[in-house]
This record gives sequence, structure tokens and C-alpha cells, in this order.
Amino acid sequence: MVKITVKSCETVLPAAPTPQGNIWLSNLDLVVGRTHASTVYIYRPTATAAPEFFSMDILKEALSKVLVPFYPIAGRLAKDAHGRLQIKCNGEGGEVIEAVTDSTIDDLGDFEPSTELCQLLPHLNCGAEDIHSSPLLLVQVTFFKCGGVSLGVRINHIVGDGFAGLHFMNSWAAVARGAKITQPYLDRSILQANSIPNPKFHHIEYEQPSPVNDKNGIINDSQNRIGIFKITKDQLDSLKGKATENGNKVKYSSYEMLAGHIWRCVCKSGNLSENQESKMYAPIDSRSRLLPALPPNYFGNAIFIASPMALVGELTSKPIYYAASIIHEGLIGMDDEYLRSALGYLESHPDLDALVRGSHTYRSPNLCITSWARLPIHDADFGWGKPIYMGPAIIAFENSVCILSSPVNDGSLTVAIKLQKDQMNSFKELFYDF
Repeated sequence: MVKITVKSCETVLPAAPTPQGNIWLSNLDLVVGRTHASTVYIYRPTATAAPEFFSMDILKEALSKVLVPFYPIAGRLAKDAHGRLQIKCNGEGGEVIEAVTDSTIDDLGDFEPSTELCQLLPHLNCGAEDIHSSPLLLVQVTFFKCGGVSLGVRINHIVGDGFAGLHFMNSWAAVARGAKITQPYLDRSILQANSIPNPKFHHIEYEQPSPVNDKNGIINDSQNRIGIFKITKDQLDSLKGKATENGNKVKYSSYEMLAGHIWRCVCKSGNLSENQESKMYAPIDSRSRLLPALPPNYFGNAIFIASPMALVGELTSKPIYYAASIIHEGLIGMDDEYLRSALGYLESHPDLDALVRGSHTYRSPNLCITSWARLPIHDADFGWGKPIYMGPAIIAFENSVCILSSPVNDGSLTVAIKLQKDQMNSFKELFYDF
């Protein structure tokens, strides 16, 4: 067990005065999980590493500077007169913790999201009464006996999506090493719906998830397990080759084929009936899908959800590319017209709190597959080299999947998945069988 000793805890304020006031939150901000997204960066010192490897003074000075352009993250959540959440820009800053451990990086194994990895995260008070006082940003810098360092980061999900969080983290790293940054685009009103909401489509992504229709599915095992599955470039190419089986002419992306395979394996291992309906949630970044496109540096939540659905019997009995084809069609449908309709649907919904996604959303017979494979997750070089690992410290919800790229850019991917204990044993046997 990794044992952590906290040496200090400090609030880092913006280095210069920042705009005061409240930032309106879009409906996309308000339907994400009401939690802090938690990630861990792992660094090893190199032979040429400077003696001030992960100097706390350098880190805190750079953070103070980057909080000026990214000033919303230095604020706090608040509610307006109507009870709607907003960001109160008050410059109260982020929390930075310095910690040490007698453990080594090798003691963490393959960095599986776990209680061990969570020790590297700053402690978070989760009480509803803390909404006005809890920092939106918390960081824990942990120094290992071997000389390595971890950066445990918690960013409130309401502040922004994964792309926004990475923009902030990579900008902080750039400032630390003296490089220029791209300023964030902070105006969230660009995602306001029309004054008269007019949803044109049926938005199943916001409807209640499919329930288990009989008692055969694995639904009562409260012991969850997290599994880590690495797939090499050759294995991924082999999986993609399955798309041409039976004379199929449509080409599918790596994500579509891998996600389709995962979906099939989850259904097969879940002991579900053939006529069971399963919904897959696929988060997509809308920055380039909306017309006109959002600024690429948009700082907020720009994630919509594609929700392909299928019967378990069809997913498990037909070729892998069948599942990929359903995902493919679902993603193609996420065009500007559909996304604008979704904004209208959210605007017209009487209770956005009822749409907040959580553990009830993804549990069997459904699942969520998020891909970070194309995100710059390994670019946070603070001047001492890139991380040897970056990924989630915890997978909060059952039947949630995260796909990660390799830090050495060898074309391999890592799949992190949380399933019930008995189901995981079966999933392990199925995953590499293709």
C-alpha cells in the first residue's frame, strides 16, 4: 500500500488581477457529472534532468501565471438568483499539495486506476455544503523514493471537458518551461440555444438508460473490478481487418472497431438475454462538428453523446463489424443540425438535474466508451520531460471504459474498464479472442 505524507498545502492565486464577476454555464456544462475529473501524471527523472527536478517553486510560479488567462478555474461555483449554477470569478485560486512517499514508481505496477493510484490525488471534500468554498482545481505533487514524481490533478468537470482540462494542464507546463501558450476562449454563450428552442430529433441520449429485462444479467454483484488491457498496433490492425469479412465494403475507424469489439465482449460477459436492448454512450467533441465551428481553444464542456443501440443477440451473434457499423452510423449522425437540436432539447427540458449522468446511466446492460487516444495527454512537459504515464486515477462508474494512447507513440492502445467481478473474469477471456 502506497503511504503518503503531506508536507504542505498552499492556495496559489493568480499572479495578476483577473476579471471579477460570474460566468454563465451552458446546458452542456450542467449535465456532466457533478464531480472533479481525476487524472494522474507520472514522471521519471532522466540522466540529463536538472537538479531542480519538479521544483515546487517553479511549479507554483507557473501555475500562478497561467491562472491569469485561465482565471475561471481560479474561481468557485455559485448559484444565481434562480438556483442555476455559475462560476464566480473571484480569484481565490487553486490548491497545491506537496507530498512524499517511501514507495517507488515501480510499486504502482501498470498504473491501473485503483485505490493505490487515488493516494496520489489531493483529498476532496464532497459535501454539497462545500459548493461555494471547494476549489475548482486541486493538485498534489508527490515525490517518490526513487526520484520520480507524480502529479495528481482534480478539475471540476463543470469547468470543462477533457480537451479543456488538457489545454489548461499543457499550458501550465508550457509556462513552466518558458514557452508560449494559446489563450483560452472563455465565452460560453456561444453554446446558448435559440431563444425559442425547437428540437427536431428524438434525443435518446438523454432518455433513461435501458433496464435489464430479466433476472439473468449480472446485476447484483456489488464488487467491481478494474481491468487494464493493452492492444498492440498489430492486434489493432488485425481487429480492423475484421471489417472486410463477408464482403463488407465499408471502412471503419480504429475507435469504431475497438469500441464495437468491447461492446460485444461486455454483452457476452454480462449473461444477458438475446432480446435485451443495450445502449452505448460515446462522448464526442463538438468543437469541429458545429457550424460555424467552435474555436478550437473553447474552454468549457463541448461534449455531446452519441447513443447507438442494439439487441444483445444481434451484437453477439453477428460479426464484429456489425457493432462497429451501428457506432459508425451513430457518429455520422452527430452533425450540426442534430447538435443544435440537442441544445434545443436541453433548453426546453424542465429539470436539467435529472439529466446529469452518473452510475445509474452506464450500468449493465449499457456502457460508456470514452477515447483519449487522439488527445494530447502526454504533452505536459514542465521542463523535465514528458510523463511516462497519464490516465484516470479512478474509473468512477461501472461499465465505463477509457481508451488511452501510448506514451511512446508506438500505435498501441490501453483499454481501462470497470466491470462487476464475475463479469470481468469472462471479459478477460473474450477480449483477445478476435
